[in-house]
Amino acid sequence: MINRILTLSLGIGTILLSTQHAFGQGQNCAAHDAVVTRLATAYGETRHSIGLAADNSVVEVFASDETGTWTITVTTADGTTCLVASGQAFEDMAAALPPATGNDT
Repeated sequence: MINRILTLSLGIGTILLSTQHAFGQGQNCAAHDAVVTRLATAYGETRHSIGLAADNSVVEVFASDETGTWTITVTTADGTTCLVASGQAFEDMAAALPPATGNDT
């Protein structure tokens, strides 16, 4: 039984380490202007929203109204912008969320 737990733990650890290594290598980063130009020319995406994250990085959502593609980027203080996520079927939502119930403790 202990042998199985040890084997399972080592397997999970190996998976976690390889996943972090893959994320580090697979990140697509460049200067902010270059990323914005690439999203506009290659995908027809423009900025739809922007916000400041807790670590003072800038988070932006780019999308194309014509094709529905979207991209989320994060820009650090040094101006490096990294692609975080992308996908399809983007829609602007103007509907308000329901009010908070106060049970969010």
